[in-house]
Amino acid sequence: MLVKDVYIENKESKQDLRIEKGKFVEIGQNLPVRQNEQIIEANGKLLLPPFVDSHVHLDATLTAGDPEWNQSGTLFDGIRIWSERKKTLTHLDVKTRAKATIRQQVANGIQFIRSHVDTTDPKMTALQALLEVKEEMKDVVEIQLVAFPQEGVLSYPKGKALLETAVKEGADVVGGIPHYEFNRDYGVTSLKYIAELAQKYDRLIDVHCDEIDDPNSRNLEVLATLAYETGLADRVTASHTTAMGSYNDAYCYKLFRLLKLAKINMVANPLVNIHLGGRFDTYPKRRGITRIKELTEAGINVSFGEDDVKDPWYPMGNGNMMDPVHMGIHVAQLMGYQNIQDSYNFVTNNAAKTLHITDHYGIQVGKPANFIILNQNNFYNALNERSEVLYSVRNGKILVQTQPKQVKLTF
Repeated sequence: MLVKDVYIENKESKQDLRIEKGKFVEIGQNLPVRQNEQIIEANGKLLLPPFVDSHVHLDATLTAGDPEWNQSGTLFDGIRIWSERKKTLTHLDVKTRAKATIRQQVANGIQFIRSHVDTTDPKMTALQALLEVKEEMKDVVEIQLVAFPQEGVLSYPKGKALLETAVKEGADVVGGIPHYEFNRDYGVTSLKYIAELAQKYDRLIDVHCDEIDDPNSRNLEVLATLAYETGLADRVTASHTTAMGSYNDAYCYKLFRLLKLAKINMVANPLVNIHLGGRFDTYPKRRGITRIKELTEAGINVSFGEDDVKDPWYPMGNGNMMDPVHMGIHVAQLMGYQNIQDSYNFVTNNAAKTLHITDHYGIQVGKPANFIILNQNNFYNALNERSEVLYSVRNGKILVQTQPKQVKLTF
């Protein structure tokens, strides 16, 4: 395959890419066409590495309104409603909903997904279903599964044993939710246990951490210290960290030093964070989101997830990573021209670092030929216009091809 005349990651000059045996073998200008070579004539469109959704919940997807709608819009009501819906899960139910969402994600240029899956279920129905989905769809999308104790590690009956069982059965990542544990001691103890499991089973860590507006919720400092002291470092991810929006600057100054030493990753979920956050405020009303701009400027790796697709926590979503990027740069006030141009990194290169997949991700000779082509010449224009994913190519094979929409004005 030869891809002609693309702007690779906003570069100023157009280039061609040659693909053989599923890998990039040559990148340059005016590459000659070989006999019987499949050609993609990009005509000056934007080529990016594939979109990565670094935080989503495929087990809960497409359950909004079942058994009830989350009218309050709070995180806690979402957990309550999910606890009821969880009782009716079946293997087929989870697989059907997850695959429907994944098809939407793939159509929108996503090729890598990190999905959290609730382990506070003695039957492990969702985990077993998603392990099958992961295997069945591996040629289309790479999925990491996080063993996520939605109702707590210590605060849920046999939560510790269930979390370890999930890891043994195939979860790629160990998760947690320390701010939801009954007390601070339980939160700290749960994080230490999570670190032990990750070391014991050679797993990554991704913790729902301080997803609350409470400025006294400070589990992130504990997680970062564990990452630093154990040497787990960038194998550790802190998701949400919305309490950081309520921390004072003096404390954040100290915290940022620790985060940089620890080298951990941060995941923000702008769509859901801004929806759930600040729900207990009147005015002034907090944004309910972590310090995306400040973390980025400090050189700490930040990526975005969609988090929820039509479930008890978020009634919307369609698997399009353009949406969290658009929301994220607005609420983080990253609206300078270069900020917007570079914002694709939150759902591509930065996210690849979070998932620890950089060895087989990126537009480089020798790496798998995974990429997308957007219907614009740079990301500023593509984001502004929510441009179509014209092509999504995986291992040198076309997964998705979209015809640009045509609008006919009658005036």
